[in-house]
Amino acid sequence: MARIKPQALLNQSKKKKGPARISATTIFLCNLVVVVIVLSLVATYRHWSQRSRNQPGSGASVLEDTADSFADSKKYDLPGYAILNTSKGYITLELYKDGSPMIVDKFLDLCQKGYFKGMPFHHVIKHYVIQAGHAQGLGAPEDWTAKGKLHSRLATSPKHEAFMIGTSKTGDSTGFELFITTAPIPDLNDKLLVFGRAIKGEDVVQEIEEVDTDEHYRPKSPVGIVDVTLKREI
Repeated sequence: MARIKPQALLNQSKKKKGPARISATTIFLCNLVVVVIVLSLVATYRHWSQRSRNQPGSGASVLEDTADSFADSKKYDLPGYAILNTSKGYITLELYKDGSPMIVDKFLDLCQKGYFKGMPFHHVIKHYVIQAGHAQGLGAPEDWTAKGKLHSRLATSPKHEAFMIGTSKTGDSTGFELFITTAPIPDLNDKLLVFGRAIKGEDVVQEIEEVDTDEHYRPKSPVGIVDVTLKREI
């Protein structure tokens, strides 16, 4: 076996111990991986930051939707019918909760406070209207009858037919006038606010309409509302 010279052995040892050289391609790929990782971390941070900022707004929206739903459900739960127990019998009223919500709310509130309990019908005009509440009403009853002579010549709206329930537009805020029409009253469209209609007990309305009155259309014998019962359904 040929002997290796010492100088050759030294050269071989240096070649084995020297560090391997890293190519430019490897360096480029490593840097690219680092950049991708950094960009991913930045994108993830921005995503979660944006989501955390949007959460309070979403919560408010949910609360608003919940409040609206609660208001709708509360409106739905309000009584839609009132039963007047009068000295002549029962009159069932359907209330226009959607068409006249403010008037209906006031009417319901007064019913719950017992405002109508024992209230008399203080004006009765045949073939026209019966009234309970404040006596001043829509003016002198004599004026109503004079105007009432025109009703047959005028076009009428369905909401002002007979057996409609209304109150005066000129009433004060402390009281409440209750009118039940016994004939169409288009001449009072600008003064009467309709908030319901009688769906049962029309014969009772007619019986009240037929009571004897004096020259001022006041019943000679007491006739009035005993109490009021509210119903959600009938």
